[in-house]
This record gives sequence, C-alpha cells and structure tokens, in this order.
Amino acid sequence: MDPCPFVRLTVGNLALKIPVASKPARSVVHPSSSPCFCKIRLKNFPLQTAVVPFITPENQFPEGHVHNGAATFHLSKSDLDKVAGKSIFAGKLSLRISIYTGRRGTTCGVNSGRLLAKVSVPLDLAGTESRPCTVFHNGWISVGKETKGSTAQFHLNVKAEPDPRFVFQFDGEPECSPQVFQIQGNIRQPVFTCKFSFRSTGDRNQRSRSLQSDPGSSRGWLSSFGSERERPGKERKGWSITVHDLSGSPVAAASMVTPFVASPGSDRVSRSNPGSWLILRPGDGTWKPWGRLEAWRERGGSDGLGYRFELIPDTSGGMGAAGIVLAESTLSSHKGGKFQIDLGSNSNNGRATPISANSPACSPRSSGDYGYGLWPYCVYRGFVMSASVEGESKCSKPSVEVSVQHVNCTEDAAAFVALAAALDLSMDACRLFSQRLRKELCQPHDLLS
Repeated sequence: MDPCPFVRLTVGNLALKIPVASKPARSVVHPSSSPCFCKIRLKNFPLQTAVVPFITPENQFPEGHVHNGAATFHLSKSDLDKVAGKSIFAGKLSLRISIYTGRRGTTCGVNSGRLLAKVSVPLDLAGTESRPCTVFHNGWISVGKETKGSTAQFHLNVKAEPDPRFVFQFDGEPECSPQVFQIQGNIRQPVFTCKFSFRSTGDRNQRSRSLQSDPGSSRGWLSSFGSERERPGKERKGWSITVHDLSGSPVAAASMVTPFVASPGSDRVSRSNPGSWLILRPGDGTWKPWGRLEAWRERGGSDGLGYRFELIPDTSGGMGAAGIVLAESTLSSHKGGKFQIDLGSNSNNGRATPISANSPACSPRSSGDYGYGLWPYCVYRGFVMSASVEGESKCSKPSVEVSVQHVNCTEDAAAFVALAAALDLSMDACRLFSQRLRKELCQPHDLLS
C-alpha cells in the first residue's frame, strides 16, 4: 500500500543584524547585548518559538551554512486541502514571524520580550507534496525603522519538502491485544496483530523461545537493561506486548524490564526511579534490544507523563555501549498528546540534532546499512515517527506515523508500532497507585486482592 502524503515546512537559518548607533541612548539596551527570539505562527497550528542569533553588521551570513531548524510544521493531506481551499473570506496563506529582544517568558503575566519587528512570508503549498523542494524565502529581509540610512536585517530560510509517511492505527487499546491497520486515505488494511501478556520471573524467556536456539540467552540483556527482582510494596511489572505480522510471525516486541514502583511515602512513579521498557527486534534467531523507553510521573503543576527514549547500539552481544537519547519530554496525563522523534527540528518532543545520511535501521533481512557518519545519526534523520497518546481514563487507540525513509522492511515498521504501544501502556503504568487499573492490566492475584 502506498504511504500517505505529508509536507514538512521548515524555518531555519535565523540571524539578526542591527546597525550600531554611534552614541546609543543609555536607557536603551541594544539587541546585541541581550538575547533575541521570535514567535512563528502558521494558521491552525500551535505557536512555536525560537532563539534568533545576533551577528555583527560587518559579517555576512555564510552561504551554505546550515543551522538546526528553528521551527517545523507537519502538514497532512487534509491540512494541505484546507489551506489550498479558496474562499473570498480567507486571505492568502502566510507564515508570520514576530521578532523580540529580551528573554522569553512572562513576568507577572506580561510578556518580557520587547517587539522589534514583524515579518510575513507568503506561502503557496499547492502541489508541494509532489515536488522535491519548494523554497519560499532564503536570505535577508529589512525589518524595523531606518536608522541613519541603514535598517536591521533578519535572515531566514523557509522551505517545504515532501515527507511521505506510513500511517498505522490500533483497532483497540494495546492491553486488549488489538489488530493494527495501515491507513491510506479511506482505505484500512490489517498489517499487524498485537498480543498483550504478563511476563513473570519464572517465564521471562517464554516469549523468545520461538526465536532462539538457546532459551537462556535472553537473561543477559534482561538483567543488563532492567531489574527483574521482586520488589515489595506498590508496583506494576511484567507487562509485555508482541507484534506479529499477518502470518503470525513475531516481528517486534516491547517488554517491561524495570517495574513501575511507587516512590517511598508516595503513590507515584518518580523521575529518579522510572520504570522502563525494552523495544525488541528479531535477529539471528533471537530478540535483540533496539531501544529503551523510560517513563515516570512528573510532580508539580504539570503532573504529566515524563518519558525518555534512547536507541541502543548493536554491540554484537556486548553490553558496554550507552544508548543515545532521541526523545525526552512530557505529555499531559489528562489530555494526552503526541510523542515524536524529529531529529534536526526545534520540536519540544525531541532532541534537535543535525542529521547527515539516509540509512534505515538495521534489518534482520539485510535491507539497510549504516552508511556514513556517527551512529545513530547515520541511521535516522529528520522526522522519524510520531504516536498519539490519550490521557488517563480515556479509550486509547494509538495512531502511528513513520517516515517512509525509515521503513525498509516489516520489522522496521513493527518496532515503531511496539514503541507506540509501550508509551501508551506507560500512561497506565504511571497512574497514581491510589487509582485502580482496568482488569486487562491486572494479574490474576491482583484481582483477588
């Protein structure tokens, strides 16, 4: 089945040049001595903010020099259809940027930054999903008031690129062992089935016996990446979900390797002692760790689900290499939100990291290679995946988007589906222990207590 069309609109290469007055007023703080930032707006999308670097007037912005993206907007086909629709009441679509001096944030409810200038970049997104790259602006724009024959200048790059994605939808909550459908427009096609189960200390190897000749070989990575010891008190442990293809073969799994335990004197999982999952892929007749997801319950006003996802390098059986954090953020425990791995953007849900290659993850079918550059940035670049997560006490059927460039085989897609399931289940695992879980998430002895 074909992927769904998406467009990635990026704003980057920000810089500000301001002429220096020969005798600046003492009461005015020149932008060169204070931080600058901007607010970036696109109709029907959340506001994004970014730092604006200041450069001296005599310096020229080096051509071809690439900075991390300041803002990224992801537009689906329905988004594109909305903005492409013509209406006599709607003006032309544009990207609006407000530039401020001072620090970001508010003081006593009042914005602390001082507005310096506003910039508007017209956008015509029609057909951008099928063109290699559309540049709407790349260069300097004069902004603000003229001072002795010169004005401040603002540099930016605005471009749109096609970013096709495979879209998957769980047909039910992960703990109910649902099917997973691939979505393309109005077409739904089953591609995976999920099996939720409990893994106890006595049967920790049960899931992997169909994939390995040595049933005891999985004990090493379980003990290395998490704790299987019995813990007294409040805890949630042993959850596991396995993703199968339509032939019934396991193609990915998520296993809770560190129990979600209430901190002493509280009924919540703390950041200092998070629970964790291993995301597993089949390879060489056994399960191989691919990623690790940690989750906890934030304190304070946010009271949300904190998470950290890291990629685990393939060390060919060794356990010494540290993982690389690809995403770390917080989701509202009441409203839910979107988990996202977007490398190279200024997204709040991921790490902003420059990427310079296009190889997919390693595949047991030898469908990809590691290319060039430092791992894992030779493996992943740009938008990688996103998954929707519902808040507590809400029916959750996660929707997963995976960039086409990161899927070369069934196992690639299944690993992201397993990660989405683990994150969704973490919302339940991090619920306050004063609240009871639904029966599907309780082991038989818990239901009797």
